Amino acid sequence: MDPMRTGSELNQATRPFAVEDRARTWRLLAVTLLALGAALAAVVALPWWPARLAASVLAGLVLVRAFIFYHDHLHGAILHDSPAGRAVMTVLGVWLLTVRSVWRETHNYHHKHNAKLIGSSIGSFPVLTVGMWRALTPAQRLAYRAVRHPVTIALGYLPVFLIGMTISPFRRDPKSHWMAPVALALHLGAAALAVHFLGWFTGLCLTVLPLAVAHGLGSYLFYAQHNFPDMQLRDRRAWDYTFAALSSSSMFEMGPLMHWFTGNIGYHHVHHLNHRIPFYRLPEAMAALPELQHPGRTSWRPADVAACLRLALWDPERGRMLTYAEVEEAPVAAAATR
Repeated sequence: MDPMRTGSELNQATRPFAVEDRARTWRLLAVTLLALGAALAAVVALPWWPARLAASVLAGLVLVRAFIFYHDHLHGAILHDSPAGRAVMTVLGVWLLTVRSVWRETHNYHHKHNAKLIGSSIGSFPVLTVGMWRALTPAQRLAYRAVRHPVTIALGYLPVFLIGMTISPFRRDPKSHWMAPVALALHLGAAALAVHFLGWFTGLCLTVLPLAVAHGLGSYLFYAQHNFPDMQLRDRRAWDYTFAALSSSSMFEMGPLMHWFTGNIGYHHVHHLNHRIPFYRLPEAMAALPELQHPGRTSWRPADVAACLRLALWDPERGRMLTYAEVEEAPVAAAATR
């Protein structure tokens, strides 16, 4: 970041982009919902099972984009004062198993605490220092590995959303999150009805598989946005909001089609700097502000995906994330955290 411009000044510079074009929002939402409806209709109408399977995967990709509308709405970036918009977004939240109360609680916390060494795991994948890791019991180490494991991320539909975003919040606070099990019941009921009337393959391709694709893709995006080779972390005393946005949130490079499916969420450092910028204006903001043009980057290239997934623990001494292999090779004394 340019030392001549403070964090507050840079945030101020982003405010012209934090203005919604309401007509554009509705137009883009209509196109997204039409694309989703067409993909789901194809699941039912196409005569060959490989084509129905492909249509189901496509529906899952479009659901990722639909989620970005919901995400931006809860941030107040789009449709914040629209009753019709609130109704549509509430339905999307239920469909996506991310009801308003749960998502707002966990995601708002994430934005306020992203990249802090202690207390940033709510609404995010946990990150421990090497010293913390060495103090864990074998069972605690196993749990940490399991939460961050590539299989857990790929199967985000079950551990992250069905359990983490519906069952666990309700068990923790039934009064606040009563809608979470309702969403889960509606989801399972819809899947059962679809299987009963359309057969198991078509029924699951219409209901479960699109969400499994969307949740798996979304889980990895969320992981890689804050677990990438160039990421930087700070303890609570040295933590700074602008630093966390620009140094602990990645730019996820991808082609135009994947930027469409993911609603520009790859411009994640810009989003974290000012979450009221509508997703369709994030590229515009990055292009206009020099301080936003040199973030840590990742991509869908297999080598970049592997590099992100290998990251395990933060080493304050080296100032970077280490793999488990690097931790085992490092001397215990040199790896101890303060």
